[in-house]
Amino acid sequence: MRQIHQTCFSRRSVLALGALVFALPRHAIAAGAREITWEDLIPPGVPYSEIIGEGELDEENDSWNPIYDANATKLNEALDGASIRIPGFIVPLEVSPEGVTSFLLVPYVGACIHVPPPPPNQLVVVRSETPWPGDGLWDAVWVTGIMRTELQSTELGKTGYALTANQIEVYDW
Repeated sequence: MRQIHQTCFSRRSVLALGALVFALPRHAIAAGAREITWEDLIPPGVPYSEIIGEGELDEENDSWNPIYDANATKLNEALDGASIRIPGFIVPLEVSPEGVTSFLLVPYVGACIHVPPPPPNQLVVVRSETPWPGDGLWDAVWVTGIMRTELQSTELGKTGYALTANQIEVYDW
């Protein structure tokens, strides 16, 4: 006669399996993301030197208003809908007690705050369900998620890309 073995799982093993299943999609998304650089945001064939514009001084508001040519708003359409991973710095747009949930991802520290903003094809609006801690705003970060090509305006500048973040992590030098 065949003997039937019953398998009994401990509560700990069930919880560990559940945690693994929950973590796998996030890890799979990050592992399948294409790592890009800021240069990749410029469409092929457009030199970086041709996206930088001049500007004008607004003496009344004590600010510098950049004037960009058409190349500054040209976007790399191959990135629309792509799962990407890009490094950058956070400039907060929406902050809660838990942290930052909406921000501009910029290529260098101080962009949009102390100097004129980069051109639209060098700015990414990021939205994240998981807040990034407010004490880590000066750290370089990796942001992983789905990229969209989308010209829009924020209070800090015009942007060319929108990214729904699945993962944000400190950039290790």
